[in-house]
Amino acid sequence: MALLELNNVSRHFELRPGVVERVLRGGKTRVIKAVEAINLSVAKDEILGIAGESGCGKSTTCSMVAGLLPPSSGEVLYRDRNVGEMTSSELNDHRRRVQMIFQDPYESLNPRFRVSDIVSEGPRALRLWGEREIEEQVAAMLAGVGLPAGKYWDRYPHELSGGERQRVGIASALVMKPELVVADEPLSMLDVSIRAGILDLLKELSRQRNFACIYVSHDLSILANIADRLLIMYLGQAVEVGSVHDVIKNPKHPYTRALISAVPVPDPRVKRSPPKIVGEISRPVDPPPGCRFASRCPHADQSCSEVFIKLDTNSPLAHQAACHRLEQINSEAT
Repeated sequence: MALLELNNVSRHFELRPGVVERVLRGGKTRVIKAVEAINLSVAKDEILGIAGESGCGKSTTCSMVAGLLPPSSGEVLYRDRNVGEMTSSELNDHRRRVQMIFQDPYESLNPRFRVSDIVSEGPRALRLWGEREIEEQVAAMLAGVGLPAGKYWDRYPHELSGGERQRVGIASALVMKPELVVADEPLSMLDVSIRAGILDLLKELSRQRNFACIYVSHDLSILANIADRLLIMYLGQAVEVGSVHDVIKNPKHPYTRALISAVPVPDPRVKRSPPKIVGEISRPVDPPPGCRFASRCPHADQSCSEVFIKLDTNSPLAHQAACHRLEQINSEAT
């Protein structure tokens, strides 16, 4: 049984016109389709990586998984329970079981709280344990992320480095003993020199505490190092899913191929042609019903703008791509 399932989940935001536009131009309400018809599953102890450029819907998907944002349509199932139909007590339990590690360690920590208060805020709010046990759990968790309580207990966020702040964010999520951790680009705000240490810490803690993880990143090298499966998104649509090895070594969708070919190779002797994509990035405002990469895809035809193939991660097919021209593309490549 999957720990988490997203069944045909979409999230839309309305753009209401201003008074002047309504009076002079007869403006109509437009819709931003941030996430469209996502089918997704995460097994227990699995690490799923999600990649895609800015604005593709990664963070919106994470917010719906964590119960912070309701879907416009579809179902978010956690252990076969619909998150949208949970009672307040069930939702509190869900938020304990599903924790987020946020992108920006400088904005996600309360500057008026000490490190001990930040990490203990969740257990106190949900009344998980008594005060003495909370202090013991917090001290153990701080030690587990490399921040000894004797040195960091009374410190404030402004007294910490970027890497130390992110470790506090990790501790505040894992002290709740979650079953699923949603890491929304936790390394993007950190220096390259300390990213490896944080990444190794997350991998080690996932093995020790046996939690599943959804790891969001722009960096395919990070996802190749930490994830078991990889989901590629483009403008709210899931375009390819499969094992990390299969997706990176044998990409099927034209967008995935372009994304991987754009990664620089640290060897000046390697010559690679630029990705064969054209045009500007489309906007997710009232998009056409078909594949949103069609306007930039060199292989697209008229049907691509009219028909989109929805991926089904519950399918026995391990490696899937949302493109109905795969055979033609592969034959041309051959």
